[in-house]
Amino acid sequence: MKIKEKRSECPISLSLELFGDKWSLLIIRDIVFKGYHFYNEFLESGEGIATNVLSDRLKKLELNQFIKSEKYQHLKTKKLYKLTEKGIGLIPIMLEMMAWGFSYDETLLIPGDRISIVDRIWNDKETLLDEIIVSVRSFESQNFC
Repeated sequence: MKIKEKRSECPISLSLELFGDKWSLLIIRDIVFKGYHFYNEFLESGEGIATNVLSDRLKKLELNQFIKSEKYQHLKTKKLYKLTEKGIGLIPIMLEMMAWGFSYDETLLIPGDRISIVDRIWNDKETLLDEIIVSVRSFESQNFC
């Protein structure tokens, strides 16, 4: 996969070029908030991503150093995907996107066991952010949404 030239020197434009498409953000969401790490988990996450699109986005995210892959030690033919520190830097943005989504769409379905996450976004965002980052760094899969 070839690295494209920047459209401009605008940091928002650069960010959108690197991680701003829908599928890339949903893959990052699945790693951060659902604890997913395997190709099939991303494929079955519910949004209906095509296999070729998933493969392309995983390569793009790895090329741009948001994720890294390694062979899964229990099954060498399987790849495990993790966020890099650069990818972890997106967690505050993702949390703000969740907060914005809950603010502007009152029809979002929130399962009963996830109501506390919404409350924490509003009332204890910094502690929640710290917990999510620790979870991702320690590779302890937790479902935060």
